[in-house]
Amino acid sequence: MSTTLQTPAALVGYAALDLRRQVRDRVQMFFVVALPAFMYVVFGLGSDDPVGSGNVAMYVMISMASYGAVTATTGVAGSAAVERTTGWGRQLALTPLRPLSFIALKTGLAMAVAAVPVALIYAIGAATSASGTTSDWLLSGVIVWAGSALFAVYGLAVCLAFRSDNSVGIASGLIVIMAFLGNVFTPMSGLILDIGRFTPLYGYAALARYPLTEGWTPVDTHDPLWLPVANVLAWTVIFAGVALWGLRRGQERV
Repeated sequence: MSTTLQTPAALVGYAALDLRRQVRDRVQMFFVVALPAFMYVVFGLGSDDPVGSGNVAMYVMISMASYGAVTATTGVAGSAAVERTTGWGRQLALTPLRPLSFIALKTGLAMAVAAVPVALIYAIGAATSASGTTSDWLLSGVIVWAGSALFAVYGLAVCLAFRSDNSVGIASGLIVIMAFLGNVFTPMSGLILDIGRFTPLYGYAALARYPLTEGWTPVDTHDPLWLPVANVLAWTVIFAGVALWGLRRGQERV
């Protein structure tokens, strides 16, 4: 076991096995892929009213793809943090696989799983009524996928902070609340919208929809580009800080 994870080929093989395990988890795949796709079909299919340079269907499509992607990265990265404190994590500690390599591997795995709901929901949107410019499709898709890495850091942060078997469920449950506050499920207005602008999912989702909406919300308020960018950067720093604190706390206990 001490030499099995030393070569790049072995690392790729380990990543492939772990990816297969993640994809075979039916409960996880339901919440990551099936549920967001179903929500797009229910709320977005046939919605041809104009929004920005496209229509409502595309607005909903981007939102649901965002939700699926962050659910994936949160769950995979969070489970990686839990693994570090369990018997399997201690077993890996006996191998040459360093902690940073383990985190990098799990982050890559999280991004691979996140690509599944994004690809599926965008494919359904393209096959149905979602409409927008070519740049809308390309830019929003890249931002949805790449931006979900923020929630891999979030998953690590929550699970390293709580350090329990229930921490992944806690992190995933908070995602649902943040999605409501972040204008992902239902357009918000007034005070709730003002509060929502400071929540983690708001900046990410608003940035993903920016190529389509240019910052306009369904209630005719406007967000300048710096606002979602600042939101994403601020929460990246916060989550990274919490994750580092949790990692150091765990090392002190050892």
